[in-house]
Amino acid sequence: MASVYRNENARREVRSWCVERIADRGTAHVRSEVVTSAGVTGVVTTGPEPRDGEPSVVLLPGTNMNAALCLPLVEMLARERRVVVLDLPGQPGLSVGRRPHLRRMAWYGNWLSEALTRAAPGPAVVVGHSLGGAVALASDAPRIVGRVVLAGAGITRLRVPVPLLAATVPWLLRPSVARSATLLRRMAAPGRGELPGHLSAWMHLVARHCRTSLAPPPLPSSLLEHRRTVPTLVVGGRFDPFLPPRALGPAARRRLGAEFRVIEGAGHLLLDEAPVEVSAVVEEFCAGLGH
Repeated sequence: MASVYRNENARREVRSWCVERIADRGTAHVRSEVVTSAGVTGVVTTGPEPRDGEPSVVLLPGTNMNAALCLPLVEMLARERRVVVLDLPGQPGLSVGRRPHLRRMAWYGNWLSEALTRAAPGPAVVVGHSLGGAVALASDAPRIVGRVVLAGAGITRLRVPVPLLAATVPWLLRPSVARSATLLRRMAAPGRGELPGHLSAWMHLVARHCRTSLAPPPLPSSLLEHRRTVPTLVVGGRFDPFLPPRALGPAARRRLGAEFRVIEGAGHLLLDEAPVEVSAVVEEFCAGLGH
């Protein structure tokens, strides 16, 4: 098992940053931990108790992200529903830092099934961004009654355009807040204003203290075929450089039989670029499950 962290001090610094950001936000929440076979999983829970069997929303952040980075979206979702955010093991945040070398997505699928049992009793709509989307698809937990896959890995192969690669290498080799901001701009829609300042600070912390992981390859067709039994919505940003709609949309329909929706004016960072739109899409999806 490899660790996302370069050393123990790196783990402590990342954890401290996340704990402080969650506390400073002032959102009414419960921060807890559950133990799975993968190790300790960090959990943030907020929003009203589910009514009459309605599903909770379980949010899985993507590569290098965690609950502390998606609080604006969480607050919007929690106006209507119980929201449970699970930090992915092997990613920087409040969960264990170890991740496997082999059969990574099967490992993540098993982890999610266990974490749901311990952290989100009852039916769940799993909302996964990027790597989190692939993890949502990797699990066959029976309590999952729907999936919303946001710019999701695992459906088709991610692309890495040259300008994005050109921004990634300096960010990794000579980390700085400015290089982090440049990388984030390459992931976002062109021409938009500055992204929240905490994102650049966070990505600088990640480059200094963590070993970033690669996106998973597409999940096997046989696995995705089995996922057709549960309603799935795939959502992409119009300007996503990794998963442009012209590639993600047809793959979602062909491999998953899923509805595909595009969010205009957004790139890959949907949780940060379009929290209002994402919240509305998730709520509409959840409401539609009862009909």
